[in-house]
Amino acid sequence: MLTLCGFSASNYYNKVKLALMEKRIPFEEELAWLGKTHPDESPLGKVPYLRTRHGAISESDAIIEYVDTLSPTAPLLPADPFAAAKVRELCVYLNLHLELVARNLYPQAFFGGKISDATRDKTLEQLRKNIAAFAKIARFDTPFIAGEQFTLADCSAIVHLPLISSATKIMGGTDLLAELPVRDYLARMGERPTVQKLNADRKANTIELMEHMQAQAAR
Repeated sequence: MLTLCGFSASNYYNKVKLALMEKRIPFEEELAWLGKTHPDESPLGKVPYLRTRHGAISESDAIIEYVDTLSPTAPLLPADPFAAAKVRELCVYLNLHLELVARNLYPQAFFGGKISDATRDKTLEQLRKNIAAFAKIARFDTPFIAGEQFTLADCSAIVHLPLISSATKIMGGTDLLAELPVRDYLARMGERPTVQKLNADRKANTIELMEHMQAQAAR
């Protein structure tokens, strides 16, 4: 049995969780807050990490590609090598060029912290540039973000794009994804039972996360 360790308020945890559910692979979940992870299973103390019968795997991209090899059901990469490379390209844009940049805004946007005006302005400027590039390779004219098939790229897009939209609107006054049909895409993905389950768990765990953070701050 696989055990997914982390917490459901984490978008990277949810990226892997969604892949497991789409692949219909049985798994258990183990709550592991940041600072409470297993040092041998997640050497950098990050979530998620996946415990397997062979040992643990950290880093969501490594985990999600491993998950895809476990069953031929609902493949998350196209069989064609070029199409598979385009999916991986989209994943890099979503994970590295969009979400990781937007993450600079999260402390103030979501967690009551404060970032400098310079950090805010630089981040928003970089996101404008990166979103314009992302728009050139995303496939909003097809059912899924990379084409006709649900892929690894959808697992990233579904969990990252709402955060990027919210953070840029809160911190810059404008949703930088608003000119793309992101809302329609997310509404379409939201009809999937797996995504509905994912979102319900995320909302419940977000409340738990806030309570955990408040308890930590009070110590």
